[in-house]
Amino acid sequence: MKKQQLLINIIALLVGGLGVLGAQRFFYAQEQKATLYQPYAVPAQVRLSSLPIDSGAVVSRPANFINAAEIATPAVVHIKSKYEHKVRQHAKSGTPLDELLKEFFGDRFFNADPDQKREDRKIQPSYASGSGVIIAENGYIVTNNHVVKDADEISITLYDNRKYTAKLIGSDPSTDIALLKIDVKNLSYLMFGNSDTLRIGESVMAVGNPFNLTSTVTAGIVSAKARNINIERRENSLQIESFIQTDAAVNTGNSGGALVNLKGELVGINTAIFTPNNAFAGYSFAIPAAIVKKVTDDLMQYGSVQRALLGVMIRDVTAELAEEKKLAQVSGVYVVEVHEGSAAANAGLKANDVIVAIDRHKVKNTSQLQGQVACHKPGDKIHITFYRKGKEKTATVTLKNAANETKIVRKQSDTTVSVEGAILENVSQATQKKLAITGGVRIKKLGKGKWKQAGMQEGFIITTIDKERIENVNDLTRILNDNRKFMLVAGVYPNSKKEVAYALQWHE
Repeated sequence: MKKQQLLINIIALLVGGLGVLGAQRFFYAQEQKATLYQPYAVPAQVRLSSLPIDSGAVVSRPANFINAAEIATPAVVHIKSKYEHKVRQHAKSGTPLDELLKEFFGDRFFNADPDQKREDRKIQPSYASGSGVIIAENGYIVTNNHVVKDADEISITLYDNRKYTAKLIGSDPSTDIALLKIDVKNLSYLMFGNSDTLRIGESVMAVGNPFNLTSTVTAGIVSAKARNINIERRENSLQIESFIQTDAAVNTGNSGGALVNLKGELVGINTAIFTPNNAFAGYSFAIPAAIVKKVTDDLMQYGSVQRALLGVMIRDVTAELAEEKKLAQVSGVYVVEVHEGSAAANAGLKANDVIVAIDRHKVKNTSQLQGQVACHKPGDKIHITFYRKGKEKTATVTLKNAANETKIVRKQSDTTVSVEGAILENVSQATQKKLAITGGVRIKKLGKGKWKQAGMQEGFIITTIDKERIENVNDLTRILNDNRKFMLVAGVYPNSKKEVAYALQWHE
């Protein structure tokens, strides 16, 4: 009996021990499961409001930029802009500065020939660098206007270190886009992607040459769209800011480089950074590909950008404005004023209307509206959805240019432009030397139009418009596409060196 009782006790101890061991293994497995799969250690009876019990969500693998980088890097170039500085000197100017220079350097500092009115004294040139993107196999390159503005020479270094001198096809300060051309074929280039379909949080990659470090790739996500950061208001009232905001690292030298998606498509041109110290501080901004493509297409086809306008004064709808104006929604673009005879006026839009969509694309702020309109040219029709006194309405608008017309300002060649009944051309070097001027645009032929109405005659050479120097037809077409109602056009006639000025009513 004692032996049987001892055996039973031993079996009971074994069973109990195995049970304890099994329970310990079970609870240990559950603890490991919680550690591996739950994002937070959640105490019993406590639930985080933002933590779903079972979302069923599938976490995607990290973005792989290898394919996009292999496509994009050969199509991004290094741009070096050269600036020849010249000091204009006048033999008989008699200014305090002249007297001071004479005191230190003597009369030889000035022109030896008293009959020669001015002379250029060259000093050491300066350089600036940036990036560019090849958009066609025959050598068309897009970059920022501020990378090449006023450059005397533009050199391009390709991915394989070949170097070329680039020709400026045209530029658009309003969008900060410039188009260059090099005489090379069979180049790697980037296809345009659809920047309108980019989503917040989507992975993107920036390619450029920061600090002259060629072919540098950085990655990030789309942080925001249609962002206005008020950096482009220096040029004129038509500046368009509808930036893609990302957290991809962009620094000095990245300007004009590519912003690409995971397919290796060009979705933007890197342009600016938000920084307190001139270095990357977390956010960068790119011009959307939709705007870039429209501008480059115009420059290729017409030689100048065809700016389309609604003809309205607008502002964002805010909570304060919605309460003040008793608006039905706190979103969209509020129409402050409609210009007489404008595209919007002809379509029936009125002050106090709230625009909420263009061609079914929602517009929540002025940047989105400007971005949508900027993708069109004069004569295009767009469909606008708006609210008036709480009721939704639609209108079809035929867009106009700054002159309140649907005409195209077409540059006939690199040296000639035809607009408003006049053919204008660059002034020859011989004429510049004869008249002691720099640059200028001459009215070659003059028919009926605004130029003739202002009193100008054939042969007149335009040297400034609103005190801005006009060196060539590119400068002229840029200003004519600005939203200026009146312009002061100054210049000279070939048989006289006396400056003449005319008041030109361009936008009625």
